[in-house]
Amino acid sequence: MTITVDCRWIDASGVGVYLRECLPFFLDSAHTFFLLGSAEKLAPLTAGKKNAVILDCAVKPFSLTELFAFPKTLLKKINSGTLYYSPYFNIPGFLKIPVCTTIHDIIFPDMPELTSRFGLAARMRFYRRAFSRSQKIFTVSEFSKSRIKHYSRNTVPVIVTHSAIQPHLLKENTENGLTKKKNTILFIGNIKKHKGLSILLNAFFLARKEGLEHRLIIAGGKENFRSKEADFLFTSFPEHENAVEFTGYLTDEKLTELLREASLLVQPSLYEGFCLPPLEALVSGTPALISDIPVLKEIYIEYPLKTLGRELPVHWFKAGDTTDLKEKLLLMLHNKRTAPIKHDPEIENLYTFKKTSRTILDSLEEK
Repeated sequence: MTITVDCRWIDASGVGVYLRECLPFFLDSAHTFFLLGSAEKLAPLTAGKKNAVILDCAVKPFSLTELFAFPKTLLKKINSGTLYYSPYFNIPGFLKIPVCTTIHDIIFPDMPELTSRFGLAARMRFYRRAFSRSQKIFTVSEFSKSRIKHYSRNTVPVIVTHSAIQPHLLKENTENGLTKKKNTILFIGNIKKHKGLSILLNAFFLARKEGLEHRLIIAGGKENFRSKEADFLFTSFPEHENAVEFTGYLTDEKLTELLREASLLVQPSLYEGFCLPPLEALVSGTPALISDIPVLKEIYIEYPLKTLGRELPVHWFKAGDTTDLKEKLLLMLHNKRTAPIKHDPEIENLYTFKKTSRTILDSLEEK
């Protein structure tokens, strides 16, 4: 079988991690792969792999060129293969072979306030196109599966292929053991409204007024977090503004270091497709305090109960509830009611990209 994999997402955050970590397992299979993307970026990932053919392509995903003017030489090569796999819901025009896609979440129709009316309409066109063109859709949780089936009206099979911990994080933790904790709280995630950062900032400032001495480290740039709500929070608590640090871009090594050193990771999300940071915190020996939205209950309670017979040791607060989050911060950090997280190989093996890639390949191989 010859499978074209859209690798133009190789540098992206969530989608890129999923793609980069699955790709080595794909290439270890007996299939031939056409890898669509930057030859420069893909060359190191395909060194020594005789079953990998790079199709150098600079066409931007979700562009008009992708839909209506995709290079004919690339189309001819792709259409000579068996099928096309996209790790996201963009699909080039004029493909003549079967298509499978991964849709990580369906956030924009579920939270239309995140975009304009025009933006939502444009995204829905791409979603519907993926629904109609895909023979199968993969997604990262049962929650996302239910939302995809809702919007696609059950017209296409949807298969759950979880996201997973990056191997470099597991290697780092295994080799270096536990790190001495600092008085820091860590937030990791895109700085967008559905991540709940404003809720965390408000709760953090209120906890500081009641004696919390920890600092809040936000893995991202302050220039990406501009809103009337954010400006109001920093104006309302000027005496605590210096207790918040926006890191800007971080290497994997630096992010791992911050994760291991933190006293607590907080995930205040209002919506997720999967959500890795709390899992990464657990394998780093760092407690995680997370919102009680349905998908996080699935990933950290329901699936572990089904597979391990126990929940993962995370702590919960009511989603969107600033007061509850503030009280949990004080209880866990100011009053020091948090038990240490011990190394647990079962957590490391619960979600792996080896399992994810095998599920994808097995599904692609089915007639």
